[in-house]
Amino acid sequence: MPPTTVYRARRIVTMNPWQPTATHVAVRDGRILAVGDLERVASWGRFDLDERFADAVLLPGLVEGHCHLTEGSMWEQPYLGWFDRDDPAGKRWPGLRSMEAVVARLVEVDRAMHAAGRGDDVALIAWGFDPVYFGGERMTTIHLDRVSATRPIVVGHANGHLMNVNTAMLRLAGITRDNEVEGVVRYAQDVADAPAPTVARTGEPTGELQEPAAMFLVYRKIGPSGPLAPMTEGGVTLFARLASRVGVTTATDLVNRLGPADCAALEAATGRDDCCVRIAPAFQASHGTHAAAAGVEHVRALVPRSTERLRYGLVKMVLDGSIQGFSARLRWPGHFNGAPNGIWVMAPAQYEADFETYHRAGLCVHTHTNGDEASLVAIDASERVLAKAPRFDHRHTLQHGQMIDGPLFRRMAALGLSVNLFANHLWYWGDQHYEMTMGPDRAHRLDACASALAAGVPLGIHSDAPITPLGPLHVAWCAVNRVTPKGRVLGEREKLSVAQALHAITMGPAWTLKLDHEIGSIECGKRADFCVLDDDPLEVEPMRLKDLRVRGTVLSGRVFAD
Repeated sequence: MPPTTVYRARRIVTMNPWQPTATHVAVRDGRILAVGDLERVASWGRFDLDERFADAVLLPGLVEGHCHLTEGSMWEQPYLGWFDRDDPAGKRWPGLRSMEAVVARLVEVDRAMHAAGRGDDVALIAWGFDPVYFGGERMTTIHLDRVSATRPIVVGHANGHLMNVNTAMLRLAGITRDNEVEGVVRYAQDVADAPAPTVARTGEPTGELQEPAAMFLVYRKIGPSGPLAPMTEGGVTLFARLASRVGVTTATDLVNRLGPADCAALEAATGRDDCCVRIAPAFQASHGTHAAAAGVEHVRALVPRSTERLRYGLVKMVLDGSIQGFSARLRWPGHFNGAPNGIWVMAPAQYEADFETYHRAGLCVHTHTNGDEASLVAIDASERVLAKAPRFDHRHTLQHGQMIDGPLFRRMAALGLSVNLFANHLWYWGDQHYEMTMGPDRAHRLDACASALAAGVPLGIHSDAPITPLGPLHVAWCAVNRVTPKGRVLGEREKLSVAQALHAITMGPAWTLKLDHEIGSIECGKRADFCVLDDDPLEVEPMRLKDLRVRGTVLSGRVFAD
């Protein structure tokens, strides 16, 4: 008989409503054999008692239902974000609080590249920038040409949906005033950079590129970057270590081409004995003639290659862009500051046709919808497709869904749709949504977690790392407290209890991934996945939730903890 290990803890929060707490858990063959007190778990016979967690609290391994594995590899490029942030090695990178500071940081990087022998034929690529914090000031070629007039520069926005480039990169990409690609932003008037003569003319590209069609013009020259950067085994390994530090045992990679090199990197990294995370990558659905049919065959061929730590089978579709990037699609009355409505990344009619193809093939589709118009389009399409092709337990999920309201949630419940809300937006962009993008009324129902549960919609919440830092306890803190950096509480009645928020980072996302039979709670038969904490999240002050210390994780019975 395989050996049995019994772990004793100060408290075990199981997320199993039939047995909410325990003090001991028995593990055999990487699975949970029994949960309860010592007498109950001992009834299975001989065991080894492990007391390393005797003073700790065990939760189910946390589940990050929407993130990107590039959180592990993007730190090879300069970070230009507003907030201080820790990299996978634990180094803290200070935030940059002005456009001048961003430009100064890029000047430092350019000089360092020259000192290292990397000439102007090598592009400078940075990430994490977001102009919404600078009172509406937008970055342009004028800013980036101050860094270099000869080295191509690419600055990815924090939301992953926009980038800024300098004149050298525009030239390399062949982007001129004559381009008709949607998303190439142009100067509305002549701009002078005193004391120099006029350097930008009306109608010329500003260097801001919005959404895939425009950004592709750059990617085709320098290769994909940001969340779309090529997968590497080393990057996945770095991500896994970071995941363990924040209590995550199962994570998605919610947009991945899953080409031969991508799959090779995933399979090599997750096949290592020391891999400390389970990955569920989602195939990035493209659109065009017969693209969905080809996508179905590709995903079906990958599913048999799944392992205990790598689960193929999800499909990711994208309808709109970013709210704070003004590329999301909003219903009336539109953006609070009067900005034009956003961009359809995929035409609604094409989305419905492709969604139907994946649905009829039995696959689970996760759809990016930030603005409420995009959510409405996805719900309408789901209703029509399900009327033609009913399917029980499809688990189709709207991702982000930040502006979904009560009536839309009730329709989702009737259709069996799930939602994974981007609760971190309440902290990272809540003030900007209140003051600039949505206005007070809609900002108070931003990421309406309580409304989703009231309507009976299965709920997960997420970080969308690297858009915001990986860390489910911070996401839960946002959903419980709904506070912004300026001290606003956005939607008192949309707050979750701590217990509800813990469910939304364990069982909730496990449901959306069709893995709730294996993970998300501590009960007999499930994987022995645990998050090890110093303190009990159900007993601490809710404002402390994000600060709880994670000692590490246990994945299928293997300990990765301090």
